[in-house]
Amino acid sequence: MGATDIDVLIVGAGAAGMMAAIEAGRRGRRVRIIDHARAPGEKIRISGGGRCNFTNLGCGPHAFLGENPRFATSALKRFTQHDFIKRVDQAGIAWHEKTLGQLFCDDSAKLIIRMLTDQMREAGVALSLGVSVDRLTRAGDGFDAALSDGSSLRCASLILATGGKSIPKMGATGWAWDTARALGLRVTETRPALVPLTFEPGLLERLKPLAGVSVEAVVSHGKTTFAEGLLFTHRGLSGPSVLQISSYWREGEAIGLALAPGVEVFAQLKAMKAGNGRQAAHTALGQIVPKRLAEVLVDQEGATGNLADLSDKALRRLDQAVNGWSVKPVGSEGYRTAEVTLGGVATDQLDQQTMAVKRVPGLYVIGEAVDITGWLGGYNFQWAWSSGWAAGQIA
Repeated sequence: MGATDIDVLIVGAGAAGMMAAIEAGRRGRRVRIIDHARAPGEKIRISGGGRCNFTNLGCGPHAFLGENPRFATSALKRFTQHDFIKRVDQAGIAWHEKTLGQLFCDDSAKLIIRMLTDQMREAGVALSLGVSVDRLTRAGDGFDAALSDGSSLRCASLILATGGKSIPKMGATGWAWDTARALGLRVTETRPALVPLTFEPGLLERLKPLAGVSVEAVVSHGKTTFAEGLLFTHRGLSGPSVLQISSYWREGEAIGLALAPGVEVFAQLKAMKAGNGRQAAHTALGQIVPKRLAEVLVDQEGATGNLADLSDKALRRLDQAVNGWSVKPVGSEGYRTAEVTLGGVATDQLDQQTMAVKRVPGLYVIGEAVDITGWLGGYNFQWAWSSGWAAGQIA
């Protein structure tokens, strides 16, 4: 059977791939988008607790990581969060702002997927699910692709949009990076990001009573800080602040925890001691942080007994334990629970306006497959929309 000629083949029917397909199709291109999953937009469907944190009002290059985070500037400026919000509004999808500029659907994330698939259909895009690329070869100025359904395609443009390795149970793989390397592209180090951090067994045993305790915290790594919720787990730490800092943390390094940020713990304990020195230290500290956390910290610092029995030095140790705790995770929970992947196709290989590969005409890389990773809170979806839109204008 001969190859079918099309203009654009997009591999990966996620956020970035579908956006690129819509834009290319609207330009009159013959577009086919394939995905080995049984449904498009699976990551959209499960995101935000099923309500999809589809963008962030504060989106900008400051919220991204990579060898060159400013690479994202062009795409983010040309198709902004407000541009995507306009599309959501036009589709009649109700949304709300949660915290820190994070926008969620009022109803199901499936409405975002339906909006995208409807727009692909209107743009004449052919969607093939349960299909993957078995073999890919360069053919003149384009590409020949042998597909798992037995068909073959010849395309002028190929867009890699399969994302990273995050959440492998959904079928995530490193296919885009393997393909990029095979075509001569440089791929930066990849690792799980926006992921819970884990502790060594000895520390876990001491902190075992804290599993399930949550606080509003400031978590820091060097000069980088995030002030959001923190959750103690039976493996270590999770919660938004920890997921955020995980993108910056590396093995062997410590992170700082302030578990009652803005509270003068020493001053409050000293005042409680003056007012009622007979109360237990853990009872007093339990008025500042959750009771279980107070008990563990008091025990950890050897500050058991009544406040009246504790010196100022002991009270300062408790202050430090609450708001100056330095802890060294041993690892993360890995790709199994990571929301995104850090690293990817190096941005110096790509044109920042079009997402085209400089040395391979007709090849584009978008979304999570690129070495651009956003903070938690809708930033990575906006990068998907923006980079997909940029590629779709020219592919």
